[in-house]
Amino acid sequence: MIVQTKTDIDDLSGRIIKGVNKGLRKLVETTAANDGSLVVSDGKGNPQLISAKEILKTLPKEEL
Repeated sequence: MIVQTKTDIDDLSGRIIKGVNKGLRKLVETTAANDGSLVVSDGKGNPQLISAKEILKTLPKEEL
């Protein structure tokens, strides 16, 4: 049985979130480079087609 401390779990969670954000940014950048659009939710569950270039403007700056 593997016992993990809260610090280990928090560290793992942080790395997972960072990886997901990195993947999302890459998806949006690649789609924007191809003048594409992505389907996103409007917050009420309704899909909307939005230009990847517009989404890219709303993403936070990439961490170094």
